[in-house]
Amino acid sequence: MRIRVGNLTMTNHPIHLHGHEFTVTGTDGGPTPKGSRWPEVTTDIAVGQMRQVDFIANEEGDWAFHCHKSHHTMNAMGHDVPTLIGVDHRDVVRRITQLVPDYMVMGERGMADMAEMEMPLPDNTVPMMTGDGPFGSVEMGGMFSLLKVRKGQPRGDYKDPGWYQHPPGTVAYEWTGALAEPARFKAEGVAATQPITRPARDVEVQVRKPGGASRGHAGH
Repeated sequence: MRIRVGNLTMTNHPIHLHGHEFTVTGTDGGPTPKGSRWPEVTTDIAVGQMRQVDFIANEEGDWAFHCHKSHHTMNAMGHDVPTLIGVDHRDVVRRITQLVPDYMVMGERGMADMAEMEMPLPDNTVPMMTGDGPFGSVEMGGMFSLLKVRKGQPRGDYKDPGWYQHPPGTVAYEWTGALAEPARFKAEGVAATQPITRPARDVEVQVRKPGGASRGHAGH
């Protein structure tokens, strides 16, 4: 499979693919010689650049295809990071839009609010934010889409195949029953946490003074 990504924004974007390893096979200068290609799972694309990646789509599923910018910790890729999420900034937005009519606020839920933004897109272009997934809102935001890999997909057929049907027993779920006692190695037992004690005994230490004389000192 081949994907070309062009960066028309004002900053670089390290684009990352889940589930597969790819080979960078082209730049904005065109396809690269085979000897200069390199394997990756993330490729950084600077402003105005293009990267072409090729890979064997042999892992069925719905795979995340997104940017790895660190500021995306504002959304579901980050945890316990202090942000302005939840701050009511409606009054600030009202004042800004008086100066910049087309201003778009990020929202009170960080980049997850981009799931509700629908903008017109050119043909054969994927949205930067995919809204709902099979288990609810995706909410990853920030240059995010899904790559759907299926067996027997006809060549040149770009219709949405629907959500991947997970084999029975492969989907995580919340366990509400009683929790079993976790199995532990012997090294993790109580004995391993006790301080090591040794019997006290007298030792003799020879101390050599600068003048050359030595003197014995007993202690423990």
